[in-house]
Amino acid sequence: MTTRNDYPEISDYGIIGDMHSCALVSSKGSVDWCCFPRFDSDAIFGRVLDWDKGGYFQIVPRNAHTASRRYIPGTNVLETTFTTANGRARLTDFMPVHHDEDAPIEPYKVGESHQIMRIIECIEGSVQMTLQCYPRFEYGSVVPYLHMERPNIGFAHGGSGAISLYCSVPLRMVDGGFVSEGTLREGQKAFAIVTYETRFSYDARSLNSRTIEASLAEAIAYWQDWSSICTYDGPYKDYVLRSALTLKALTYAPSGGMVAAPTTSLPELIGGERNWDYRYTWIRDASFAIYGLHILGYQNEARAFRNWIQWATVGRARDLHIMYGLGGERRLTEVVLPELSGYRDSPPVRIGNGAYNQFQLDAYGEVMDSAHLYRRFIGPIDMEYWSYLLRVVEFVLENWREPDEGVWEARSGRQHNVFSKAWCWVALDRAIKMVNALDVPGDVELWKSVRAEIREQILANGFNEERGVFVQSYGSDLLDASNLMLPLIGFIEADDPRMLATIRATQEELTSEQGFVYRYRGFDDGLRGDEGTFNICSFWLCDNLILLGELDEAIELFERLLEHTNDLCLMSEEIDPHTGAMLGNFPQAFSHLSIINTAVQLQRARRRLGRRES
Repeated sequence: MTTRNDYPEISDYGIIGDMHSCALVSSKGSVDWCCFPRFDSDAIFGRVLDWDKGGYFQIVPRNAHTASRRYIPGTNVLETTFTTANGRARLTDFMPVHHDEDAPIEPYKVGESHQIMRIIECIEGSVQMTLQCYPRFEYGSVVPYLHMERPNIGFAHGGSGAISLYCSVPLRMVDGGFVSEGTLREGQKAFAIVTYETRFSYDARSLNSRTIEASLAEAIAYWQDWSSICTYDGPYKDYVLRSALTLKALTYAPSGGMVAAPTTSLPELIGGERNWDYRYTWIRDASFAIYGLHILGYQNEARAFRNWIQWATVGRARDLHIMYGLGGERRLTEVVLPELSGYRDSPPVRIGNGAYNQFQLDAYGEVMDSAHLYRRFIGPIDMEYWSYLLRVVEFVLENWREPDEGVWEARSGRQHNVFSKAWCWVALDRAIKMVNALDVPGDVELWKSVRAEIREQILANGFNEERGVFVQSYGSDLLDASNLMLPLIGFIEADDPRMLATIRATQEELTSEQGFVYRYRGFDDGLRGDEGTFNICSFWLCDNLILLGELDEAIELFERLLEHTNDLCLMSEEIDPHTGAMLGNFPQAFSHLSIINTAVQLQRARRRLGRRES
């Protein structure tokens, strides 16, 4: 058995993907996480959640070495360079992207394979390399049946799925996996491909160095063409473009939905129980994603995400969920896998997410806000969808006074959360704006009246007069970082004395030594243990500082946050306040959307103040 210190840091991973699934690749050249054929399918390589059982696919020098890595500029093609005493080798990892040149959001095409392609090239001297491929199906619970088709082709079958492994260097079967070894000299290359199979039908005759090199060239061209669309040209451009590329990699092409993260159960505290499956699409991501993609020029992706929202959510407003499966699935039953030890011995490992059927009022405001943003920046709202939005408004009118579980998906019961009430205000505010802009039917006078009533109630019950701050819920004296959203959604000005006091109290009471923001402190959310600082909350604080005109402070905090991306500019959900290490699922869509949004807001603020951009 390994100890939990043998696991790589979360920051040690890079991501490659084909917009159906993805793989996490460590600096040791090991694919330690991959689910085929979808992001939310069972893991085939999953040792990030159990080093002994999870399975992996590694290509690495046999001797002592150092590693450096990068993405080929403008792509999601990962290069890792290994340096040994005798030479250097470059490992190139990618997943071929199947796409239609006429449509940036491409449908799944029958007959196209999901593959991980790997090219190892000696670029100096000579390097002894080893390949180890140990697939483990159904999250490591199934050790596969192995079969050698040819010296260069092996099959692994486990239940409903299978993979084939092609390697240009002969393979042999060892202890439930495939191994290959050899020495590469300067200029020599070797190739390896894992292909997801539904049956033993792989045609290996098409595999040779030319077709693999052609796939690499196509992948590079696809990603660089996509990157060229990006309209942002300001400070932190490398971070902004990498965030955009990451969001594209987290998008499920057949539907346009975006996973919150491609992983499950990476812990919010090492040894804690706050381990969740994020391989689904949250409604609250919609507004942030549509706006973030729009401001970079990615109208087609924003349109596709909105189309996914419309597809997934239409029906009875009361049936709106806070999250959905990538195809719009509604039942995301949570299951614990007790046989897995978890990342660094941090069980439980969960698949599915029990919060899917929680009652969260903010989701209704986020549906309305996403429609409003879509109408402003992308295209018109049709009458059929407007009829659904009217049902959403009617639901808010009838239910805004109810308690809910809240934005943080607490498992300790319902309360009157200020954040949730504010998003009910947003729902009516955006509905009023859309009626005025689109000349569509709606009872604007009633909506204005209830909007005012919600605002008055929040100011009366959600503002603690004794403390002089907005609090988490009615009657509470606890701060909550979600209230940093109040100025960002237009509920109140950042320099309003009540909001300003809340911002200052958040800086004093809800931040780590680095100035990063916790979601809350002292709140019994029904779970044991602490957690790290939440990156999105820290970005919200940046945005508030920008609104206050405290640009130097905002820049300092923003740049400090960027220092907690990894060497590939990727970011997780949280930061360990004691060590600075990444925590939570990775890479996190919300964190990368925040990088984009805050970078753009900083650029605009600089221009307003006449400052030079560096």
